[in-house]
Amino acid sequence: MKDLINRLWNRTSAVQTSKDEAKQRLKFLLIHDQVDLSPAVMEEMKDEILKVIAKYVDFDQKGIDFHLERGDGSIALVSSVPVRKVTERAARGATPAPA
Repeated sequence: MKDLINRLWNRTSAVQTSKDEAKQRLKFLLIHDQVDLSPAVMEEMKDEILKVIAKYVDFDQKGIDFHLERGDGSIALVSSVPVRKVTERAARGATPAPA
């Protein structure tokens, strides 16, 4: 009966929330362990990717999200970078010089 009332009032128990958070942390650790990327390497990779993105668009630093996700037998780097506007360089169609 209590479960029914909680569902009707859209309440979640602290135990369930804590359990879900623990599951997410475990998934995160397992994925990172499987691809053998340390948090420092992930951060370095994120910084390098953002430097390239910054050549073409202005973006909101606060809304950036990078994480690894498992699905369909593979692991993907998923990113979300809120774009404010295209830079002048990208608008002109300039291509970067080879490094």
